[in-house]
Amino acid sequence: MSGTVSSLKPLPGNPATRPSLTEGLTATVAAKTSAVQQVLQDAAGEFADSGGVAFANSFGAEDMVLTDIIFRHRLLVAVFSLDTGRLPVETYALMGEVERHYGQKLEVYFPESPAVEQYVRSQGINAFYDSVELRKECCRIRKVEPLRRALAGRGAWVTGLRAAQSPTRSGLPVREFDAGNGLTKYNPLSDWSEEEVWAYIRLHAVPYNALHDQFYPSIGCAPCTRAIAVGEDIRAGRWWWEDPASKECGLHVKK
Repeated sequence: MSGTVSSLKPLPGNPATRPSLTEGLTATVAAKTSAVQQVLQDAAGEFADSGGVAFANSFGAEDMVLTDIIFRHRLLVAVFSLDTGRLPVETYALMGEVERHYGQKLEVYFPESPAVEQYVRSQGINAFYDSVELRKECCRIRKVEPLRRALAGRGAWVTGLRAAQSPTRSGLPVREFDAGNGLTKYNPLSDWSEEEVWAYIRLHAVPYNALHDQFYPSIGCAPCTRAIAVGEDIRAGRWWWEDPASKECGLHVKK
């Protein structure tokens, strides 16, 4: 029998961020949370003597679930973030809130200034709107290259990717080899639904990006992210001017 097990004050905005916490959903989230914790514990043990495991936190809803699991259970997984220099103000606010909430200082990586300056001088401040190639080059400078520095010497890394997020992520395994970065990659939330992600956040009072309540299910750099309309795919607000089948920044492209 299913029923409401928790009452939360109604919030304005996006109803997807406040699912009905039925007994069935709560039980499913608890079981999946235990599975995620086990995956991360096993990974930390396996790679303890070969660079350890690091989690790339981009402050989306999924990444906040993993951040909470890692810090709540004191798992031996390093947490780092990439600051592209063009993140929404709400994301920077969340970065500060995360440090206060968990009492942890975040390790933040930035793009190389000369590369950003050269790109802007030669192509323009918002050249990523002009072509897919220029957009991917911007992502390479601001995300891919800093990620490689962040992962240098690591044995494995963890992402908040879910298989249901986009066509490019269908069939996403929990564990795979990342040929682009030359190390093992874990996607422990691969089989989670959006509803389960938000149920975890509500059940554990996890901090999250205020833009989610304004119909931003997927949040990246400010110029490349918009709110979505009812019925749109959850990734429709990312690089909305491009073909959905190729919308990736380069961090998770298979070689």
